[in-house]
Amino acid sequence: MTEPAAIAKMVVWGGFVLGLVFGLVGNKTRFCTMGAVSDIVSMGDWNRMRMWLLAMAVAILGTAGLQWAGLIDIAKTIYATPNLMWLSYLTGGFVFGVGMTLASGCGSKTLIRIGTGNLKSLVVLIVAAIAAYMTLRGVFGVFRVWAIDPVAFKLPANQDLPSLAANAFGSPRGLMLAVLSLGVAGALLVFVFKEREFLIFDNVLGGAVTGLVIIGGWYLSGHLGYLPEDPNTLEEKFYATSSGRMESLSFVAPQAYLLELLMLWSDTSRVVTFGIATALGTITGSFAWALWSRSFRLESFRDSEDLVNHLVGAALMGFGGILGLGCTIGQGISGVSTLALGSFLVLLAIIAGGVTTMKCQYWRLGG
Repeated sequence: MTEPAAIAKMVVWGGFVLGLVFGLVGNKTRFCTMGAVSDIVSMGDWNRMRMWLLAMAVAILGTAGLQWAGLIDIAKTIYATPNLMWLSYLTGGFVFGVGMTLASGCGSKTLIRIGTGNLKSLVVLIVAAIAAYMTLRGVFGVFRVWAIDPVAFKLPANQDLPSLAANAFGSPRGLMLAVLSLGVAGALLVFVFKEREFLIFDNVLGGAVTGLVIIGGWYLSGHLGYLPEDPNTLEEKFYATSSGRMESLSFVAPQAYLLELLMLWSDTSRVVTFGIATALGTITGSFAWALWSRSFRLESFRDSEDLVNHLVGAALMGFGGILGLGCTIGQGISGVSTLALGSFLVLLAIIAGGVTTMKCQYWRLGG
C-alpha cells in the first residue's frame, strides 16, 4: 500500500482500534497509573503498580524486537534525541504528577472515566486540552521556549540507553539494545511476578494488553504508516501523526489537537491524526465496557472544593504534560519502551509529584 491517503486512513483507524482495546481493558482491569501510586502511599498495595510495570516490560521487549527486525527506528521518535532537556523533563513531570493527583487521574484515566459517565473528567479533559494548547502554541508556549526548553545537555549520541552505551563502550548498538532491553525488562518482570497475590487474571491482562497496545502503536505508525519516499515530496514521511514522527499512545498533546480539530472543523487542513484517534478510541472502549458491565452512571462534583481541585489539576496536567513531552502513558510506557533517558527522568518526576501531593492531602486530613 503506497497511496498516501490510504496509508493515513489505515493509521487513523488502526489508532482508533488500539485506543478502543486500551479503553475497554483499562476500564475492566482498573488500570490507573495515579491509582497505582495512591495504592502504595495509602495502603502499601503494589498490585496496580506491578500492572503498570508489566506494561513497561512488555512494551520494552516488543519495541526492541521491532528494532531488531528492522521494522522501526526509534531515533525517529520525539524521545530518542541527543538533546536532553532535563529541566523540562523534571519540571513537567513533577507538575503533571501534582495535577493528576488533584484531578483524580492522569490523561488516560480521564478518557476512561469519561466513557463511564464521569462529568468531572469531561471538565478535566476540556481544561487540560486548553492548557496543553496554550503550552504548545500560546502564552505558556512562549515561556516554555524562552525559559525552560533551552536548558539542556547535548549528549554525544541519542539519549536512548543502547545508543549511549554503544557510544561509551564502542560496542555495536544492536548488542547493547539486546543486553539492556532484556536486562531492564527482565528485572521488571522478576519484580512483577515475585508476589503470588499479583497473579490475578485482570492484573496480568491489564499490564500485558497495555504493553501490547504500545507495541502496536509503534508498528502501525512507524512501519505501516511510514514511507521512505513520499510521492509528493520525495522525502521520508510518517503519515497521520501530529509530530511528523512515529508515535505510540500518549494522552496530553492529542487532547489539545482534538480540541483544535473541533474548534476549527471547517478548516480542511485540520484532520484526525493517530493521537486523536487513540483518544477517541479509548473513550469508546471504556464506554462499551461500562455498558456491558452496567457500570455506566453520571457523576459530578461533590462541592466547590472538588471543582477547584479538578480545575487546577487539569491545568497543571496540560502544562506539565507538554513540558515533559508526555504523560504516565506517553512517557511512562511509550517513552520508556524506547529506553530513553529523558523518559525515565519524567517517570520518576511524575511519581515524585504524585507522592508529594498525596502526602500533603493526607496531612491536611490529619492522616
